[in-house]
Amino acid sequence: MGAPQAVPIDRQHVFDTPTAPEHSPYRGFVAGVFSGATKLTVGHPFDTIKVRMQTSTSAKFKGPLDCLTTTVGKEGLRGLYKGATPPLVGWMFMDSIMLGSLANYRAAIKSKFYPNHDTLPSFGHGMAGILSGWTVSLIAAPVEHVKARLQTQYNAKGSKAGVKYSGPIDCTRKLLSNHGIQGLYHGLGATMIGRTFFFFMWTSYDIMTRQLEQRTNMSPMLVNFWAGGLSANVYWLLCYPSDVIKQRIMTDSLENRKFKNWREAAVAVGRQSGVRGYYRGFLPCIMRAFPANAAALVAFEGVMRHLP
Repeated sequence: MGAPQAVPIDRQHVFDTPTAPEHSPYRGFVAGVFSGATKLTVGHPFDTIKVRMQTSTSAKFKGPLDCLTTTVGKEGLRGLYKGATPPLVGWMFMDSIMLGSLANYRAAIKSKFYPNHDTLPSFGHGMAGILSGWTVSLIAAPVEHVKARLQTQYNAKGSKAGVKYSGPIDCTRKLLSNHGIQGLYHGLGATMIGRTFFFFMWTSYDIMTRQLEQRTNMSPMLVNFWAGGLSANVYWLLCYPSDVIKQRIMTDSLENRKFKNWREAAVAVGRQSGVRGYYRGFLPCIMRAFPANAAALVAFEGVMRHLP
């Protein structure tokens, strides 16, 4: 996402691809690894609270704070990082695929549809976002499926009671042995629906980056921080209901399914909890979105600036 030519080169958004010779097909994949590790470290505790709120009834937790205190009280701080191993590996790999493919889709869209433009328009960034979202869904779906099943195991500290999966490898193995590759990829369609909303994240990220570069004297790092955090909030405000539906699908019993498809899960959420059900767990999600994505994009852009 580039600034106009009047902006000094050291403040340009390193993600833009104004000319083909400047584009590297590999830098985004490398820098994405650092983005994923940063995002996981900052955001996973918020994500655990979000998933537990999304997949529990209102009787179990009074709200996000109650969920947090109950989790820490019964399971310790480690409870907040349940299921962290698959997304640690997964987020590093996923952000590498997502951001690397995003950079290449942007270059391809600019070359094909905007060859006479100095920079890719915001709409082009949004379309590249959709394509990268669908691409990374092939990796994200099984990772998020395993993570969701681990996060919704409610066992006390040191207790094995109610534990179906001892860890991510055990969970993956059991899903594959009992339900095959289809079982592991349960929720792929819902994952792709949710990541279609990347259009709004990357469109707004480009717009905010341009405005901050033109209208402020912020350093590149601060521009990335604010644009990254705010655009993530835009994404979650719009896509959150689809994420709730996805979590219901991913934590549904594979032996006795309640939901045959995405539509049935969507209707069930509304029938059970009304409109508020589509935003259950939203507070920890939106609290996580800004710091996790702001930090991740600072890491990504910082690495991009220093890669050859």
